[in-house]
Amino acid sequence: MNAFGRSEPGERPRLATVRRLRTRLRPRVRPRFKGPSFNRIIPNILTLIGLCAGLTSVRFALDGLFGASVVAITLAGCIDGLDGRLARLLKATSRFGAEFDSLADFMCFGIAPALVIYLWSLHRVGPLGFSPCLFFAVCMALRLARFNASLEGAPGPAYAYNFFTGVPAPAGAGIALLPLIIGLEGRALDLHWLEIGVRSPIVAGLVLVGAGLLCVSTLPIWSFKNFKVPAEYVLPLLLGIVIFAAVLVAEPWAALAAVGLLYLGMLPFSVRSFHRLKREAEQEEESEAEET
Repeated sequence: MNAFGRSEPGERPRLATVRRLRTRLRPRVRPRFKGPSFNRIIPNILTLIGLCAGLTSVRFALDGLFGASVVAITLAGCIDGLDGRLARLLKATSRFGAEFDSLADFMCFGIAPALVIYLWSLHRVGPLGFSPCLFFAVCMALRLARFNASLEGAPGPAYAYNFFTGVPAPAGAGIALLPLIIGLEGRALDLHWLEIGVRSPIVAGLVLVGAGLLCVSTLPIWSFKNFKVPAEYVLPLLLGIVIFAAVLVAEPWAALAAVGLLYLGMLPFSVRSFHRLKREAEQEEESEAEET
């Protein structure tokens, strides 16, 4: 560099080389993207897969593959039981996820089972056969709306924490599909009289209406949220699950029908348990009031 502060002709290439080296050695700043982490999106992805399963069940029914329709709705029910718990485990609960889950439940357990039963049985009586489908779908919509409204309300008493108000949506869909499941088992066993009996529009329609009434009812139903198994029953429970899984693989329709009938038989015991806990809580409050 000369006295006037200007670079000599030979220095310019060296300065350019130094600048390039500094640019290469300077650490790169990675761009930071705004948005939720992937872990917080996993529950919504599961909900989306369940919604796709419910929609696919309708396509299977249109093709006459009613067994595949039942499997698709069952898969949607299993996913529905996982996405909410996974969201709470990953601390990924959000208003969007709650609304998306409710809309997916209405499609998978309100619309899909009604359409499957209509295509399987009720279409044979013409437009009148669509009335039970409308009734069931409306009941399911009311049940889900009531559930969403209860989330923003005041918490109920402690004894009611382990109970649903009315049959939950996946169980309601299972009850609605029970004639179809029994019919599939009848076909597998060559019991055509059984298949013809449960495929009657009268039987299918009454079961669909009954399932809708159970969903929109105020019956207290066990939710199994904090269901505790005594230590001595853990091993028998695990063995029972293994046996059920083996039966489910060998005789899927018989296993699903047994689960549905067992669930229906459980309802009176659930109501009795709720009223027993309610009486105990009221008696405890009365005793505390007398002591004070």
